Amino acid sequence: MRAALTEARRKELLTLSERLGVAFRDISLLDQALTHTSFANESVRRKVVHNERLEFLGDAVLELATSTYLFRQFPMMPEGDLTKARASVVCEAALHRRASEVDLGAFLLLGHGEQATGGRERPSILADAFEAVIGALYLDQGWQTASDYVVRQLRQELLEVEHGQNIKDYKTILQELIQRHPGQHIVYELLSATGPDHAKEFKVAVRVNGLAYGVGVGRSKKAAEQNAAQQALPKFQEQEG
Repeated sequence: MRAALTEARRKELLTLSERLGVAFRDISLLDQALTHTSFANESVRRKVVHNERLEFLGDAVLELATSTYLFRQFPMMPEGDLTKARASVVCEAALHRRASEVDLGAFLLLGHGEQATGGRERPSILADAFEAVIGALYLDQGWQTASDYVVRQLRQELLEVEHGQNIKDYKTILQELIQRHPGQHIVYELLSATGPDHAKEFKVAVRVNGLAYGVGVGRSKKAAEQNAAQQALPKFQEQEG
């Protein structure tokens, strides 16, 4: 069993809970999520439980929550692009940013050596701790609450995927946007193919309901279509907004 929390530690965790926007039913789960292995190793006699198991669980929740969101949001996106999109969302940099926003490092329990060498600011430690917090939330309040929380926390990264900023399949992103509006029709029109066979240059226009939204040039027709879609995306999004 875990040792009872001191009143001071409980107050710290309640402060963090407010920053996270989560009211934990079992606040000791949050305490465990913030307990680094270095602290546990220095507290053997107290039988302190570190956060690696919660980190493992949180990682699984993060992947499934983002996978489910992307699967539903982009029904035409192929598996390979879904994998790339998920990797761009659930990455150390994104998790580190979220941890930094709530100053998660200030609440970590670290060993003396780890603390002395800047562990509270180390991106990998903060990202892992944020994963552990997700795992703790899942145990505390179940899948739906944890999944909804993940989507809210990674909203910016998910929007970047939607806008084609995280992955390079601009044609798929544009197609997904257009399909949300019944009656919209997209066509890629080859305007020209010039140059010798070993160095051809293709020019392609992308049209939505007959109106040109972008023109792209590339060494292949596929590359030219991607460049046209990339050019068209901000124009179509501005029209939507």
